[in-house]
Amino acid sequence: MNKWMSVIALAMLAGAANAAPWQVANQDSRVSFISIKKGDIAEVHHFKRLSGSLDDKGHFELNIPLSSVSTGVEIRDERMQSLLFDVTRFPQLTLNASIAPALIADLAVGDSRVVELDGQIGLHGKALNKRFSLVLAKLSEHKVQVSSWQPVIVNAKEFDLVAGVDKLRDIAGLPSISLAVPVSFVLTLTQ
Repeated sequence: MNKWMSVIALAMLAGAANAAPWQVANQDSRVSFISIKKGDIAEVHHFKRLSGSLDDKGHFELNIPLSSVSTGVEIRDERMQSLLFDVTRFPQLTLNASIAPALIADLAVGDSRVVELDGQIGLHGKALNKRFSLVLAKLSEHKVQVSSWQPVIVNAKEFDLVAGVDKLRDIAGLPSISLAVPVSFVLTLTQ
């Protein structure tokens, strides 16, 4: 009888472990965006820090400290932080979405699937719903990768960032900086 109780207890612990939230692994994740200046000069940038989790009910939250923007040019990073993002007032970007737990639970290790889902981006004091096309891939029993199937277009007008873009354009002496920015991501979640 004690033997069976031990087996049941182990099974319950294993089930509880599987219900643990998934955490975004910063070192294996990246959110990138492309800026376009002077009509056809494109540059790829990313954020150095991000965190997030997916709970057992399917609530996903991603937080990106905007002070972690990385353009490869220190003065440009500082200008984006102060003139565009205004990190003293709006320190982070957030993304909230619901992912049906079965989408991950039903994936076998090594399998992937393309899914469409709605999420809400919080940026610069605004919240906007966007549609995301994702690839979910189960890398192991305790590691999942979520990546963009196609980029998400974020427009500076949607988040009241046009004045910041204009300031960047003026200070850099550029004729133009595109207001539409393609954003792509690869997020690795571990449990």
